[in-house]
Amino acid sequence: MGTSEGDARSLNSRALPTLEVLLFDVYGTLSDMSRMGGRFVDVGAPAHLAPTWLTTLVLDGFALTAARAPAHFTQLAVGTLRTSLTGLQLNREVEEAIAHIMGGFDELVVQSDVPAGLAALRALGPRLVTLSNGEVSVAEQLLERAGLSGHFERLLSTEEAGIWKPAPAAYAYAAGRCRCRPAAMMLVAAHPWDIDGAHRAGFHTAWINRTGATYPEYFNAPTLQARSLTHLADLLSS
Repeated sequence: MGTSEGDARSLNSRALPTLEVLLFDVYGTLSDMSRMGGRFVDVGAPAHLAPTWLTTLVLDGFALTAARAPAHFTQLAVGTLRTSLTGLQLNREVEEAIAHIMGGFDELVVQSDVPAGLAALRALGPRLVTLSNGEVSVAEQLLERAGLSGHFERLLSTEEAGIWKPAPAAYAYAAGRCRCRPAAMMLVAAHPWDIDGAHRAGFHTAWINRTGATYPEYFNAPTLQARSLTHLADLLSS
């Protein structure tokens, strides 16, 4: 059983061993996904369909992971998007609409707290690495546009591991590439399922809760809970 939410909030750097690597999720943790809704509006679809589509994409990826089958982000994104748009009165052909919406991944921006937060976290000493279920190229473009590429030692994708997070092998892959023990690593993510998966793989975890949401009691609780990356840097430096 994980620690309680209150316990997670009370922990600070004195309760942690020296962290050698901070491992960041990308989608929703570093990137702001809210603009994807505008891409749906552009093609004549409702904006609220964007989060539903993204959730379906993730669930189908998890289903393949549970079946121990490879999950390819772009293939899943296009396939679930085609299903999501079926039956809608769009202002262009379906394949053109799909291409336009998928193009949104090439124009993602970082969350507002990310630039200052990454600078503060890097100054604390740990190496910074990303681990995404998506393609490395999306993380590369996101960080290059924001001028933040220099903060990261390497960018990793679970596609290289052959299995998505939250499977234990995905986190083990990252630890192997970083040549670091999981106990000296911390996953930083906005998704409770990712926090739980990393915990089970032996990592310390930091849940970035920008919305004031309640952490699900059925998942192992995060080591630390922060409102932003800058808040996380404050917690780790205290």
